[in-house]
Amino acid sequence: MKNGFVFFVGIFAALGLSWAGIVLGSNSQVGGLTGYYDDSDGQSYPLRPSGEAAAGLLVYRDLGCASCHTQQVRRPGFGSDQARAWGERQSVARDYIYQTAVQLGDFRYGPDLANLATRKPTAPDRESLMRLLYTGQGAMPAYSFLFETRKISGQASDLALKLPAGLEPRKGRQVVPTARAERLVAYLLSLGTAYDYPEARPAPHAAKEGADK
Repeated sequence: MKNGFVFFVGIFAALGLSWAGIVLGSNSQVGGLTGYYDDSDGQSYPLRPSGEAAAGLLVYRDLGCASCHTQQVRRPGFGSDQARAWGERQSVARDYIYQTAVQLGDFRYGPDLANLATRKPTAPDRESLMRLLYTGQGAMPAYSFLFETRKISGQASDLALKLPAGLEPRKGRQVVPTARAERLVAYLLSLGTAYDYPEARPAPHAAKEGADK
């Protein structure tokens, strides 16, 4: 092929420029994001997760929770996420700046978890999440291996699960969460995107189009 070398160099150059535009360009836009400081309350958002919550992210990844749950609330007109009370606003890049491995997910066999801890009208508490992990519900399997059944020695542990009739351990025994369960629940209770960043507010024309549908 005449000028074949130049042809292949052109192809690689085009691919290289495309890669640079998508990867490096996106990184320059998102990678430099910092917390948003609110002068009205003297606080920077999003809040950094606690050490236990950060460790819980590793448990979340290990269990493959992102295979069935997403952590991204779609904007109006692109789904019914807000109507399902999964969040009061769309997710934006700033929501994830302190997550070492963002668990966006791409399938929703279960509900979205991006706004789990601040979900309205009611958000789950530690006890309800522990019971859900131990018993499972619907299509969600039970993760009973995250718990230990122990003999009660003296007084029952304050951490022991309060289980419904039929699921209680035999008399003299108690079900207690392991450290992995505690970390996972700490992570789940850290998931909240209630703060309304300026970039999370839809453009006026987009809001009008969503209202017209």
